[in-house]
Order: sequence, then C-alpha cells, then structure tokens
Amino acid sequence: MVETIEWTPAGVVMIDQTRLPRETVFVTCTDYLQVADAIRTMIIRGAPAIGVAAAMGVAIGVAKSADPDADFERICETLAATRPTAVNLFWGIERMRRLWAGLHGKPAVEKVAAAVREAILVREEDIAICKRIGAHGADLVPDGKTVLTHCNAGALATAGYGTALGVIRAAVEKGKKIDVFADETRPFLQGARLTAWELQQDGISTTLITDNMAGHFLRSGRIGCVVVGADRIAGNGDVANKIGTYSVAVLAKENGIPFYVAAPISTLDLTLESGEQIPIEERAADEVTSVFGVPIAPEGIAARHPAFDVTPNRYVSAIITERGLARAPFAESLRALSLLEDR
Repeated sequence: MVETIEWTPAGVVMIDQTRLPRETVFVTCTDYLQVADAIRTMIIRGAPAIGVAAAMGVAIGVAKSADPDADFERICETLAATRPTAVNLFWGIERMRRLWAGLHGKPAVEKVAAAVREAILVREEDIAICKRIGAHGADLVPDGKTVLTHCNAGALATAGYGTALGVIRAAVEKGKKIDVFADETRPFLQGARLTAWELQQDGISTTLITDNMAGHFLRSGRIGCVVVGADRIAGNGDVANKIGTYSVAVLAKENGIPFYVAAPISTLDLTLESGEQIPIEERAADEVTSVFGVPIAPEGIAARHPAFDVTPNRYVSAIITERGLARAPFAESLRALSLLEDR
C-alpha cells in the first residue's frame, strides 16, 4: 500500500504527489510551515490526507516551539489558511485544538507528547476508516462491469487504501471481475498521474480516458457505476469534489447509471444547509494555460481554475461512509449517520 504520509523521528514524511508517476520522491517536513506549504502546493492532496497532514502539522509545530502555548493558535491558523474547500483540513485542526484545550494546565512536554500521539492516531484511524468505507461500498459495485472514477480518491488521497478506490479495491478483494475507467482530470491530471498509477500498482485493470470522453462511455452500456470521493458534503447531501465531477454526475443520471460518493464522516459539514455555501478554491490560471510549465495557450489569454464543483444531491445515488450508506433524503440519513458510534 502507498505510504502517503507518516510521522517519523526526522519529521512528517509524505510522498510528493506532484512528481508521480515518473518519480517516487518523499519529502520530509521538519516544521509546520513546510507542512502548510506541502498542502498549499499539492505535494499532499485529497481531503482525508490533508486532514492527517493538518494534525501532524500542528503536532510538529508545537514539538518544535520554544513556547507551545503561545504559538499554538498561530500554528493552527497558518495551516487553516492553506486550502479552503476540503473540510477535513479544518476537522483535523479542530481535533487538535480540542485535545490541547483539554490539557490546559499540564506541563508543555506532556501536552506536546499528547499532540504527537494524537496526530499518529489520526493517521491510523484514517486507514481503518477507509477499509470500512470499502467494505460498505463493495456490494454496490456490479460484477462483470466497469467502474468509472474521477480525480484521485485512493490511497494517495488518504492515509492509505482510499475512499472511492477503497470501494474498488474491496470489490476486487471480494472476487468481483471489474475494471476501471479513470478520467484524466484536467488541469492537474490527478486521474492520469495518480489514479492510473495506483491501480496499475495493484494490478487492477484500468483504462485512462480524457474528461470529455466520459459521456461517450457512460452511454455505451459498459459502465456499471460511478464512484468518486468528496472534499466537503453539505447537510442536504450536496457534494463538493474535484472540478468535473458535476458533469459526470449529470451524465450518469441521464444514462441511468448509479453515482456513488465515498467519504468519511469527517467530510460531512452539517453546519451548511446546501452546497451553495461551500467555498470553492480558485487556483492559479497558469495551471490551465500550461501543463507542467509548458505553455499550451496563447500568451495573455484569460483563464479560470475553480478547483472544485458542487454536485446537487439529486444526482447522488448513495453516500458511502465508514458507518454505512446514506440515501435520500440525505438531510435525515446523513444526520443519523453522524450520530452513530464508529463500529
């Protein structure tokens, strides 16, 4: 399994996802500013993985601080400012805030040790959560058909195993004969660079397609279901995920194909009534006008890069979590799952 992020004596070690698939390079972050930069520049990406990175960023921040109590809030605020859409980022930071507040009055060395233990636990829990998501979702995948996925919601987007790819992995482990179509996911090419690479490492039959081929194949009868991840899910079941997901969902609905979202409970944001309230990150225009530094558009042309879009809940067949499935009406089913204990 890909080791996306680890806590080590040398620092927070993470695979550099900007270098895949041509190079497998690991980056060691020795302070919280380096962790923040790794999140911002997408060395590490994927909502659950960002949540783990945030927790580890807080831990290494206080571990390296001469005055952890004085620096704690600045560390949290710096990490929180890196990316706005993935709610797991804020979930990880808030978890560390609650831990720190609960240790009020304890010696600094004891608080720091507890923060490090908590960050390591967040990672371990995430891997277990992904495996439970996979177990809940495997039965939804039709045998003998193709699964279409968008972006990367695999081991690289989590601490390990993956959400959407976790469902696919679990289906294969159950003996289902399936293959995968992976959208390339312009402009950052996570599907081409990361999903295709991950599934190839696992020996799962995978075909790479460009984003604008999805409709053609969804209409062909070959695709049995669509499974994607999520960066934030509103209380009504509207889903923010990588840009292009909404188009795939509409096409799936038009062609009568189930559209599933796989995500941990930590991706739910029940404070939001609908996806209209989800902040959408706008990244640099040059990620659209060039590919890995090579210009592909006329100089001076205007370009936009919203990194995410929102899929309305009416296009979602089910949301797969570690606590089970949520189906419409999502306002009721998601709240019920949020109140369950992990099992």
